[in-house]
Amino acid sequence: MIRTHEAGALRAGNAGESVVLAGWVARRRDHGGVVFLDLREASGVVQVVVREDDLAHDLRAEYCIKVTGSVRVRPEGNENPDIPTGAVEVVADEIEVLSEAAPLPFQLDSASDVAEETRLRYRYLDIRRSEMAENLRIRSKATYIAHETMRDLGFTYIETPYMTRSTPEGARDFLVPVRLQPGHWYALPQSPQLFKQLLMVGGMERYYQLTRCFRDEDLRADRQPEFTQIDLEMSFVDEEDIFAVGEQLFTRLLREVRGIELPERFPRMRFAEAMDRFGSDKPDLRFGQELVEMTDYFADTTFRVFQAPYVGAVVMPGGASQTRKELDAWQDWARSRGAKGLAYVLVQEDGTLGGPVAKNLSDAEREGLAAKVGAAPGDAVFFAAGKRFEAQELLGAARLEIGRRCDLIDASRWEILWITDMPLFEEADEEGSWKPVHHPFTAPAVEDEDDFQDHPGTTNSRAFDLVLNGYELVSGSIRIHRAEMQQRVFDTIGLSKEEAESKFGFLLEAFKFGPPPHGGLAVGWDRIIMLLAGQPTIREVIAFPKTASGGDPLTGAPTPITAEQRAEAGVDVDPEAEEA
Repeated sequence: MIRTHEAGALRAGNAGESVVLAGWVARRRDHGGVVFLDLREASGVVQVVVREDDLAHDLRAEYCIKVTGSVRVRPEGNENPDIPTGAVEVVADEIEVLSEAAPLPFQLDSASDVAEETRLRYRYLDIRRSEMAENLRIRSKATYIAHETMRDLGFTYIETPYMTRSTPEGARDFLVPVRLQPGHWYALPQSPQLFKQLLMVGGMERYYQLTRCFRDEDLRADRQPEFTQIDLEMSFVDEEDIFAVGEQLFTRLLREVRGIELPERFPRMRFAEAMDRFGSDKPDLRFGQELVEMTDYFADTTFRVFQAPYVGAVVMPGGASQTRKELDAWQDWARSRGAKGLAYVLVQEDGTLGGPVAKNLSDAEREGLAAKVGAAPGDAVFFAAGKRFEAQELLGAARLEIGRRCDLIDASRWEILWITDMPLFEEADEEGSWKPVHHPFTAPAVEDEDDFQDHPGTTNSRAFDLVLNGYELVSGSIRIHRAEMQQRVFDTIGLSKEEAESKFGFLLEAFKFGPPPHGGLAVGWDRIIMLLAGQPTIREVIAFPKTASGGDPLTGAPTPITAEQRAEAGVDVDPEAEEA
């Protein structure tokens, strides 16, 4: 080894020892003939004292150096309680430059002020920062815990293919040309869904893997085109068995990484209740401001906007003090979400109602409105009216925005719950048609098994999500294992037998050979690590992420390919024309 000790491991007990250290110059401070260096490596930082000018003459930030010297206790009053090595320092006898560093594109100790794209362009420097390095160590620790938990629960780790056929799973596929079969393409998996069901047919009973998934979809703070999930599937189980596995995994993760104790049995909430109370299927329970349904209250209203299938409200504490410009900005916010606007009334200090909506209400409606929604003088009340689900989603988004703007969210709380009884189908873009909310292999609720095809809009499923602090971390379900039921689902979503065979033939073929009842779930690994590390985006917990536009500033990917590469890969070949 080049070094005898880790810099971050030195303590007062090492005083008097001769050491050889190696790392990077994190900081340099000159004090009249004495140079102080902060030497950083993976274990931490220690102060190095250099008394000979020629030893430190050319050293700059991020030079990689080897230091030979002795450990001593710092003089009284010079201790640094902010670092574990703050009681000692190393007096250098010799310094060797292992490699020099060019001038830095940004200062590592002030990277929070640096544009994210610059940090990603020089990610290898960004990782040297203690915060970024700690994020990756948290990810590593959590991964070990996950593997230990799954092993203790009797699961078998099995890898599934990264190159497979394209199947409809809700997002666009990333495609890979096949040189040996011009005009034919592999698809990168959006999830191992079909393969893990095949493993259940194969009798593996308890499968899991930490796998990469690929989806060509619009990005945001908690999405990447390539992401990681813990994928698992179990045979001969019901929802309770799967819940128990998820609860053991998350209980260990929160306890061992963050010291957070979760309840032994996680709370549960039906999907319909979550939408009614919070306007979201991933409700953040760390603050109140629940939605209030006003449909019956405005049943006889003459105000046309509120003559709708659903009317709901949410209160903004102190919102009546907003300026007209701020209130108009709420309308822009609503329109950016596809809504026409966000109606509101302002509860004045004397209890009267102000704002453009108030004058359209009857005296009786104005009189009881504040009490109905729980608003106090000085509050604003926002309304949404229209189709139930769409209006609730708008109010749910407004609730979260209110929580952020009014600082209502208690960041010290960890609120976890299962969302159950989710819809099986939702309306497709084409009027009168349906599509699966999750995937077409999700089983309908037991009470709907016999006739779900007759009322697809009101059929619940055996699907569920796990939500932590407003983030969906787990999605899972009990799967369909009976061919007759599977075909009725295909019929409901307008998928013919021929189309089903074309898209899922290999799975349907396997299901002819005694498939067991089975179910499973997938854990959004990047998201849980983001929460465990206390970061705002998953990019902060991924070593080499893409930007919000899907680019990689570090490597420059994606890049064009040459004409020779296109020809060699058969990108432009039409196989039907070739056969003709």
